[in-house]
Amino acid sequence: MPLSGPSPSSRRQKVEKIFKRFDGNGDGCLNREEMAALVIAVNPRVKFSDEQIRAILDEVFRTYGEFIEGEKGLSFDGLLRTYDDGAGDVDRDFDALGLDLEDSEEEGVAGREDAGMEATVGGDGEEVQQMGALKKGGGVVSIVDERAEVGAGRQRQNVGPWAASPSNGIMYDDTWRLVDDLDILLRRAEAKIQERKKAKEDKKKGGKSTAVEVSGELLREDVVRRGAEELGADYPSFLKSLVELRQRADASRTQEEAFDAHMAMGRTLTDHKFFEEALFSFRRATELKPTDVRPHFQLGNTLYSLGKFSEARSAYELSLEAAQSNNSRWASLLPQIHINLGIAKEGEGMLLGACEHYREAAILNPAHYRALKLLGSALLGVGEYQAAEKALLEAIFLKPDYADAHCDLGSALHALGNDERAIAEFQKTIDLKPDHVDALYNLGGLMRDAGRYERAAELYSKVLAIKPLHWQAQLNRGVALLGAGDVEEARRALKEAFKMTNRVELYDALIHLKNMQKRPKGLSTVIRKAQDNASRGEQYLSGDGSTEQSGAVSAIIAPSAFRRASTKTTVRQWMAAALDIRAFQRHTKLNRCNVVVLTTDITAEQLSLASGESHPVKFMRKADLEKILRRMLPFLGPEVFQETVKAINEKILNVLDRTTTGRVDVGMFLAIIAPLCAGTPEKRKRVVFDILVWRASKGMGAEIPRAEAKVYIKLLRAIYMPSQGTSELWEVQGEDEQEHISYSEFLEMFDDPDWAFGLMTTLVKLEKGDRIRHSGKKCSVCSYTIVGPRFKEVRANFSLCSTCYSEGKVPAQVKQEEYRFREYLTEAEAVKDKLKIFGPRRSPDLQS
Repeated sequence: MPLSGPSPSSRRQKVEKIFKRFDGNGDGCLNREEMAALVIAVNPRVKFSDEQIRAILDEVFRTYGEFIEGEKGLSFDGLLRTYDDGAGDVDRDFDALGLDLEDSEEEGVAGREDAGMEATVGGDGEEVQQMGALKKGGGVVSIVDERAEVGAGRQRQNVGPWAASPSNGIMYDDTWRLVDDLDILLRRAEAKIQERKKAKEDKKKGGKSTAVEVSGELLREDVVRRGAEELGADYPSFLKSLVELRQRADASRTQEEAFDAHMAMGRTLTDHKFFEEALFSFRRATELKPTDVRPHFQLGNTLYSLGKFSEARSAYELSLEAAQSNNSRWASLLPQIHINLGIAKEGEGMLLGACEHYREAAILNPAHYRALKLLGSALLGVGEYQAAEKALLEAIFLKPDYADAHCDLGSALHALGNDERAIAEFQKTIDLKPDHVDALYNLGGLMRDAGRYERAAELYSKVLAIKPLHWQAQLNRGVALLGAGDVEEARRALKEAFKMTNRVELYDALIHLKNMQKRPKGLSTVIRKAQDNASRGEQYLSGDGSTEQSGAVSAIIAPSAFRRASTKTTVRQWMAAALDIRAFQRHTKLNRCNVVVLTTDITAEQLSLASGESHPVKFMRKADLEKILRRMLPFLGPEVFQETVKAINEKILNVLDRTTTGRVDVGMFLAIIAPLCAGTPEKRKRVVFDILVWRASKGMGAEIPRAEAKVYIKLLRAIYMPSQGTSELWEVQGEDEQEHISYSEFLEMFDDPDWAFGLMTTLVKLEKGDRIRHSGKKCSVCSYTIVGPRFKEVRANFSLCSTCYSEGKVPAQVKQEEYRFREYLTEAEAVKDKLKIFGPRRSPDLQS
């Protein structure tokens, strides 16, 4: 008979009967003694120690404190909430107690715990899963925790608590016998692994080891894997025995029994951390019952544990599709599928896509505080700070002691400019969890920015005590020490940070610190900028908008006094805008994406596939646009890709989605990013025109409406040059709708230096000059080695980096009525200009 999901009323009735069974004094609450009796009664095969019972009850009474009525204990609503949160399986507990419901319905999968996804709060306070864990932790909130050590007894007592579920556990006696044999095999294998570990340790103790200690922070500490590498020479015999058990499962009398056997084998293997071996069982189960939610779900859990995020996402998507096709049966599991799918997408770096699934889980179960926390964290990661604050506040309302939610709320408040509340939230996190690395690190940053350098250095030291290889904390500790006046200790901290990461930015900072040690005033600003750039790992300290005055005294000159000695010298204002664009270009890594990809790979057909539509689309959800960006930038790791999407969302998508519908004009978006992609300037402009042609019509053509070109130019300037503004020249007129322009006419519009994007020439110049250092010449204002264009004042003979030039800074000791600059992209140009005897006459002075 097919299974069907229980109605909410029957579920509540079951909890009521359980509650009444253990409310011995009839006061409407369960005290600690009554709760202990409940835990023991619903776990008849587990022998709890007194210490274990106390730990479980302490966690329950702390987690559900809002439902505790003084000495009376946990209310009925509190017990119901524990089951709603997945802390127990109401169907299993009901059956274990031998209770009956009049007119009861046949039971289906009652909750996420039936799918083996019992949620707990781990050591880091984040979403963790007991079976097939996505994120593991140390703490527990479950009142039905059967992970306690089991005494001597029947072999099947060693199987996980999932096995006893009436709708998702082991259904056949043959499967029990198979799992008993598998359990014996696994325990033998674990004994072999322990023997090998002990032999290695004894060998290491016997001789001197020259191996360098490597911090575990670079490994996935949440997953302990076992398999071929751990078993070594014993693995072939282990695998042979495992294959025999699989053959026994396939030889079951019916397809239903074979499915039951493979699911049980997979669950048992994952319980013992043999994830690779479990994959075969779950994949075989999906073959036997392709439309069943459970094998796809467990396959996704196992793949995630192995770090195969893309494959895990695909498995969860199949699970979600199967659950939605039979919503009544799997309704209670849907929130957890959405959550796990979101976490898998996060593993790929797809935060916008993850937001959609966390939001859906929160809609399906408004009391699911973990879904709200994950939603808030993902929104924070894409720069949607106000929405993140709202979601995190809701999560904290549901669970006030949720440390991670407080920490992320602090980050959101800081991004919104409310540092006082942010400090309070970070401090609250540390009060709840003293070793919370992110809270310590973030609070240290706020203390540093507030000028409380000693307190900041203390917080960074605590981070390093927990994670010795946290190079950002070491770097920031150097910044804080420098601000506190301890230059020598600061230099040692920076040296340690440089050893950890070998970043050129830190090398430059150390050299600059050595040169400026006699003039420490302003050094904290310089090193702070070094930290900002080094933490992103993408910018150099000079020539890209990241330097500031340090030690040297400068004066800011009015634009009218800044003149060009040649038409080849970039206008000061253009250089400032180009530096901003270049910083964004490097931060998003768009300069590493060939512009041709936008017209060859991003076709109308692929746009349709990305959006899930059966026809070409012109407007697309942000989450679908994220998929396109992922294909364009496949070389980026998940964390770097998340930073890229965040920057693009804040700078571009939010402008294109002014009405906050969540949908973006995909053609306009691609045309906006094309000028920043890799390729010759001519190729980039051609791609922009081709995209606009595609956007304006259903196929490639030779012309576009003038109105479309004007709208594009206005958006381009609004996004990349917001301070420059636009002119009435580019206002769309009625006749523009009828007039079409060719590519040559579009180029004329695009290259307009005053009201379009004529500074692309300057941008390309900056792209070419990233590694040019002009024989070590230093900027006369900031004292950093000049990288990229060098601007030489022809009379006073001093040089400026592109940043100081764009800001209008000159050395204060050089006083002139006007300053004329010549620009050199390479030192060879400067030498050639110096040695030139004959040549064209100088151009007259040009005012910027």
